Amino acid sequence: MTIRKSTAMIAAITMLAVGACAKKAPETLPPVPEGTGTDTGAGTGTGVVPGSQEDFLASVGLEGDRIFFDFDQYNVDAQDQATLQTQSQWLQRNPAVRVTLEGHADERGTRDYNIALGERRANAAKNYLASLGIDPSRINVISYGKERPAELGSTEEAYAKNRRAVTVVIGR
Repeated sequence: MTIRKSTAMIAAITMLAVGACAKKAPETLPPVPEGTGTDTGAGTGTGVVPGSQEDFLASVGLEGDRIFFDFDQYNVDAQDQATLQTQSQWLQRNPAVRVTLEGHADERGTRDYNIALGERRANAAKNYLASLGIDPSRINVISYGKERPAELGSTEEAYAKNRRAVTVVIGR
């Protein structure tokens, strides 16, 4: 019986000790420190973090993150140049940001051919951005070929939307 009484007494003392150490919630919480990421506006009032993909799209427009190519081509035409100039201006305002240029092709052609064509398209965009003063080391290039279509279907409209290079913000 003594062991049971001792064990019960130890348990009761432990419970009292733990209960006495319980913290009470403060009546008011301290303010959130600036720059902790909880204020998604980051001072802009728009809820968009400067230098993010959302900031990029807000600056260049919803379709301003991509350029399009003719069938079996990888040259940057005048319309593409205007899009890339807008991207270049944003990149110049955000010099610590790195991007990936994703090259894509339509479904016609072999997988290997389309991977190579997508890479030529992404590199053409990268080279044009570099000619505008963007450090090429800030730009990664990847080709998805025909593996990630923007639009499904075997129509000329779908093909045209899939022949593209897309700029994606990857961070600082």
